[in-house]
Amino acid sequence: MSKKVANVHPFFGETTILFPVLLLVGMGIVMVYSASSSLAVSRFGDNFFYMQRQAVFALLSFGVMFTAASFPYRAFRVFAYFFMGLAVVLLVAVQVPFFGHAAGGAHRWVTFGGFTFQPSEFTKLALVLFLAYSLSKKQEMIRDFSVGFMPHVLLLAVLSILILMQPDFGTVIIIGCITWGMMFVAGVRIVHLSLPVPFLAPVVYFLVYRVDYRMDRILAFMNPWDDPLDKGYQITHSLKAFGSGGIFGKGIGLGMQKLHYLPEPHTDFILSVIGEELGLVGVLTTLVLYSIILWRGAVIARNAPDLFGSFVATGVVITLGLQVAINAGVAMGVLPTKGLTLPFLSYGGTSLIVNMAFMGILMNIGAKVENG
Repeated sequence: MSKKVANVHPFFGETTILFPVLLLVGMGIVMVYSASSSLAVSRFGDNFFYMQRQAVFALLSFGVMFTAASFPYRAFRVFAYFFMGLAVVLLVAVQVPFFGHAAGGAHRWVTFGGFTFQPSEFTKLALVLFLAYSLSKKQEMIRDFSVGFMPHVLLLAVLSILILMQPDFGTVIIIGCITWGMMFVAGVRIVHLSLPVPFLAPVVYFLVYRVDYRMDRILAFMNPWDDPLDKGYQITHSLKAFGSGGIFGKGIGLGMQKLHYLPEPHTDFILSVIGEELGLVGVLTTLVLYSIILWRGAVIARNAPDLFGSFVATGVVITLGLQVAINAGVAMGVLPTKGLTLPFLSYGGTSLIVNMAFMGILMNIGAKVENG
């Protein structure tokens, strides 16, 4: 566990978080270049296009992480309502002409001065901070249905509707798990947490089985080799990447599946590129680095000096762990295909900045934990 030394800045004191994050971000820049160079040439005539932007995102995100680590985490309680209100405004702005930006049939971005921003990523941060504030404030009545359960579920319903309008079913699953997980840790009664389950069945049926492209993903997941040129195209090429990489991989830059076979190899399927070029060793190393961060986050959540800090750390662990598990599960064919970035590694500015903000806040909480 990280040893706390007097007057050491949280950014440098929480080395158990800092070093794995540095390694993952650095690895991400290299792998984004390897995965995207061919794609960047065909789209922009510049094989460094995505790598250069990712490097800029990394510099900005380190500034964000340092700032978040420097900012007393308890002060975020004051901004809980502001962040949540801002998240709702941004989710609405996605649907507004001249502000919203569409790509691939989805309206998930807003534009500011030529830059695009994904509100659903910021929503995860706002939700964790708001729930931590609300659940800690209501702790004395947390087992009361109208206090501990209902307000948080209503908030989740509003956010879910706005995100489904984009549409982005995967993020709805993540924020749902964040909400349920944090309520469970906070002490909300199990019977209350279980009440919505029967009512969710028809909703899931409508959102999955009544939507053709989602149903196609389920069928492809069950038997991708039945239609490898269409519905099973993504997963079959991802599995080929892992299979051809073997133990030690083909070497950085030598993978074949990224060459216009894997769709968006620099985002959703970057772990497949790692599997092909760095092999099983590279994949296991990546997962070990995530495990170290999650382990340290769990220790911080358990030993935090107050409930707000404990709940924030819990939310960070749930958010990061879910994203890693879902992305890795999709790439390895154990979950249905869903577009979701791999934290710190996948190309994307909003995701990287938000996840680094999470890490900075976690560092600040960890700095208040006596000797781990």
